[in-house]
Amino acid sequence: MVMVNPMVNPIMFFNIAVNREPLGLTSFKLFADKFPKTAKNFPALSTGEKVFGYRISCFHRIILGFMCQSDDFTPHNGTGGKSIYVKKSDDKSFILRHTGPGILSMANTGRNTNGSQFFICTSKTEWLDGKHVVFAR
Repeated sequence: MVMVNPMVNPIMFFNIAVNREPLGLTSFKLFADKFPKTAKNFPALSTGEKVFGYRISCFHRIILGFMCQSDDFTPHNGTGGKSIYVKKSDDKSFILRHTGPGILSMANTGRNTNGSQFFICTSKTEWLDGKHVVFAR
């Protein structure tokens, strides 16, 4: 995982593999101009800058036609994770919408419970608007 453009809205690259077999590289543009703390948290967890993070983690929840969810790196059962700031953080804003495939959004268990878990939408998911913070595409 590499951050290429540290300017306004950086681009992150992720290597995706299944059973250690590479599937390819995918990129995400972080909306740092709208969510600077989230845009700092995501790369810090991705690059191994912290003792904890996304390195060698998995998508623990995949729902065909909906989304792929990652990153519970604490108990590894879908209930954990934390940000670089605090264990759980508040919802920043719901100004961006779940408009289609490729949207990255914070996974949560209710208002103001964002940690490290995120999901990638594989379709338009407008019913998530106002519930999950979109922070990249």
